[in-house]
Amino acid sequence: MAVCSGGGHWIEMQRLLPAFEGSAIDLVFVSTHAAGQAGQVGHPYYRVRNATRRDRLAFAVLAVQLTRVLLKERPEVVVTTGAAPGLVALALSRWLCGSRTVWIDSIAAAERLSMSGRFARWVADAWLTQWQHLARPEGPHYWGAVL
Repeated sequence: MAVCSGGGHWIEMQRLLPAFEGSAIDLVFVSTHAAGQAGQVGHPYYRVRNATRRDRLAFAVLAVQLTRVLLKERPEVVVTTGAAPGLVALALSRWLCGSRTVWIDSIAAAERLSMSGRFARWVADAWLTQWQHLARPEGPHYWGAVL
């Protein structure tokens, strides 16, 4: 399952698609981005509400939406490029499904990790940055950049 917010997070996730091609993976997308609903992704797609740390109601709605998707799809692996929807998906997927989780912090977080990226250390099996100078031995780790 690939989970991300819209905008740059969506673009980065689309750039990761070649990594999944040719595998036996049944890829499912979850995003706040409207383009997926038009069938542009070529995979099952679920649109969820965006949330920010200042809107508790939006977080509650997002958590319910993600719980429904996770219980339906039961993903073995959840990958996200951020932001809040991805972080919530990682936490819920580990708890509900025992999924392996991968956080790839946004390429835009060049000077320091994003806020969600800093929290991701607690819920990601693989906690990654796209900037080599931000990598640390204890994480996040640098495996390359999406761009």
